[in-house]
Order: sequence, then structure tokens, then C-alpha cells
Amino acid sequence: MALVRCWAVGIVVLVVSEYVQMTLVYGPLVGPRGVGSFGAALALVHLPNLVCVVLATWAAARVHPEPWREMPVRHLAAACAAPAAAQVLLLALRPGVLDPAGPGLWMSTGVLLTGCAVGVLMDRLGGQRVVRRGGPA
Repeated sequence: MALVRCWAVGIVVLVVSEYVQMTLVYGPLVGPRGVGSFGAALALVHLPNLVCVVLATWAAARVHPEPWREMPVRHLAAACAAPAAAQVLLLALRPGVLDPAGPGLWMSTGVLLTGCAVGVLMDRLGGQRVVRRGGPA
């Protein structure tokens, strides 16, 4: 049940953050023509997607309860399943992205892997308590 809660939180955060990205960034700045260059695609599509994946991974990891958080494989499954499932859904709905020679597949996979790694790292760093030594508390 703990995994399902993590996945649900990850999906909700991913859907809400992607919706915000689509309405505030992609819609007004890109429009129906799409992006014209690699730099524009990076700035207006891939970096905002990276933020969405980081937020979803981090939120899912934060709600994963204690006894299972210390099991690395289970914690990664709890944290990264929603963004990974979204990637698989994207590839199923847009088969044109599956071209290994095209940059879309590699960029979206890089965004997924980087976003999951940063989200898990943020969870680990946020879960540690800072202890000061040698001074007043």
C-alpha cells in the first residue's frame, strides 16, 4: 500500500506540474508551430520537463514511509515509477519519438534519468538533519 501512495502522489504532482508548464510556458511561448531550434527546445521543453520530473520524484520519495525507505530498490521504485510510467506512456502515444537517430528519444530519456536522480538526491539531502558541533545549538 505504501508504494501505491507514493505512485499516486508522484502522478498527481507530475500531472499538475506538467499542466502548469503547458499553460504557462509551452502554450504562450512556443505555440502550435513548435520550437525552431535545439536551444529553444532545451529551454522551453526539456528544462521545464526536468523540473516536473524532479518535483514528482521528490514528492513520491518524501511520502515513502520509514521501514521501506532504507531498501534502495524499493525506494527507487517508489520514487521513480510515476515519471518512468509517464515516459513509457509518451513513447506509446507518440511512436515518432521512438526513432533512435532522433534527438527526442535521447533528450527525454536524459531528462527522465537526470530528474529521477536529482529528485532522489533532494529527498536524501532533505531527510538528513544538520548537527552543529562546538557551538550553541
